Amino acid sequence: MDISHDAAKKQRAAAVSGNGTGSIGVALAAAGRNILADARRGLIAPDLSPAQAVHEIRKALKRWRALMRLLAPILGEPADLMRREAREMMRNLASARDAQACLDALDDLRKSDTELSPTSMATIQDRLAALKAQAEAQSFSGATRDQLSRYLDDALLTLERWPLADIAFPAIADALAVTYRRARQIVPDDWNKADADHLHDLRRRVVEHRHQMELIEHLWPRLGRLWTEEAQRLRNRLGACQDLFVFHQMTARNQPLAPWRSRLAPAIAARREAHIRAAARLADRLFAEKPKAFRRRIAKLWDNRVSAGEDANTAVVKPAKAVRSKPIKSSRKAGAPPTQNGPKPPVTKTPRKPGQSAS
Repeated sequence: MDISHDAAKKQRAAAVSGNGTGSIGVALAAAGRNILADARRGLIAPDLSPAQAVHEIRKALKRWRALMRLLAPILGEPADLMRREAREMMRNLASARDAQACLDALDDLRKSDTELSPTSMATIQDRLAALKAQAEAQSFSGATRDQLSRYLDDALLTLERWPLADIAFPAIADALAVTYRRARQIVPDDWNKADADHLHDLRRRVVEHRHQMELIEHLWPRLGRLWTEEAQRLRNRLGACQDLFVFHQMTARNQPLAPWRSRLAPAIAARREAHIRAAARLADRLFAEKPKAFRRRIAKLWDNRVSAGEDANTAVVKPAKAVRSKPIKSSRKAGAPPTQNGPKPPVTKTPRKPGQSAS
């Protein structure tokens, strides 16, 4: 079961369509309430299995942490404390997520040539499923549920007390640029030399950037959707690398998958290389702009926002074509104009005066 966020998106768009300086704060408050409601549904929905519940709660908490990261430069320690506490909640559920990551990695490995027979693959699947069930029983206990419930109650009460309506968009644009810069700074220059920890840190920052951009997607819907979709693709590729890393650890000595280590290692390496190549291309496009240029773009979109239904909301922006690079090194250069690797913004032509001929 995947909880839909369509209603949340519509509420955010409606809240920010006005011209008041506080409308962005009202929208962020509405987004926060919807995120917490999604987490609550994941916690109490009777039709969700423990695995589905953990997935939904973690997904909501990631969005919540991204919102808190956005608000921390403005609200200070209270928002940062909320973000850190959400991180601890997610760590409590990490063991169940690691087991699911191994199952996802096993599905991924089926896309490459392996020396394993179907019988061996089925045996590995069963072993991982048993580990997952055990991890879920331990990590998603009644005590954990109670702790999550108390956190969600406190978070909602805190959110309602914050003076979010007083926030003006320039402060939000600054915070968006900070998250963008944090991610851009750790994009590897040589992806072949990037270790698992480096890629995992990049993934976490891409996740924050993706969820923050979703909050302002309606300012230019077509470009906004394209941006968040590209960020999601990059997140998926980096996530697949992390899943393979966790899976690889399961093949170490005295670990559950140790008997298949020699036969799994080549397939793991091949899939990791494929994901890294794709991630390098996506990162080149997504982070082509310098942070200051990115911030100016966001501010411009806000300054020129229009009410829903006008022609500006139907602007079409085509994605740039991906270029395969060998060796796997970033082609993102300092000072490169945003139109080199990313979507080109529409060109605004100056209207001619009456009687003036075209040059």
